[in-house]
Amino acid sequence: MNKIRNIIPLFSIMIVLIAHNYAGAASTEELAKAAQNPIANMISLPLQNNTNTGIGPDDETQNILNIQPVIPVSLTDDWLMITRTILPVISQPDILTHDGRVRGLGDTTFSAFFSPKKSSITWGVGPVFLLPTATDDTLGADKWGAGPSAIFLAMPGNWVIGSMFSNIWSVGGAGDNDINLFTCQYFINYNLPNGWYLTSAPINTANWEADSDNRWTIPIGGGVGKIFRIGKLPINGQISAYKNIESPENGADWQFRVQIQFMFPK
Repeated sequence: MNKIRNIIPLFSIMIVLIAHNYAGAASTEELAKAAQNPIANMISLPLQNNTNTGIGPDDETQNILNIQPVIPVSLTDDWLMITRTILPVISQPDILTHDGRVRGLGDTTFSAFFSPKKSSITWGVGPVFLLPTATDDTLGADKWGAGPSAIFLAMPGNWVIGSMFSNIWSVGGAGDNDINLFTCQYFINYNLPNGWYLTSAPINTANWEADSDNRWTIPIGGGVGKIFRIGKLPINGQISAYKNIESPENGADWQFRVQIQFMFPK
């Protein structure tokens, strides 16, 4: 828990320092589309909280706060590298003792997308890595992992539409179970006046190591978001809900998502 307490002030300081240098004058419409583009050429810090309900025979609740810094790096006049890190802070039922809850850090996912600066369709490809950073055996796999990732999106009119894919295989580590995890997140956003927008961005996964009856998690749903400012700092706020129409045995029935994204346009 000390690691978690240290993370909060660290990210608070980072937000203040970056905001001082990057609080730009982009329009609300431009900011909305940039917020909905996972590989936009803009530093941002999304804090995404997912509450999963109906887990296990006792219908318990899991909470995952994903700290997700996005940092673009200009490689040449034509190419960007956009790094996306997901550090989960988890609170969930103790699946070993079935008594009480376990809280701590989960395994970290790091992606690096290589994307052209000029293209009629925005796209990026690159590697994704799984790092065994979990602070408890029940919060991670204790495995190193790697695989490919890709993203494609278009922005016709008021729409931002695309999909992001990855597959991670375990490549080492002391954990007992191998990893072969496919993830597909499609996103459909429609932008409204004054920074409001409608969104649907469910995260579909397939655990290829599981049997066919316990392989897929497929949610459907959506929500609403808005771009607003605190001083000069633009912020993207969003709420949404997703129903799992397919999930493993003892998997979640619903996911409720709340996201705050700090944006630092140049």
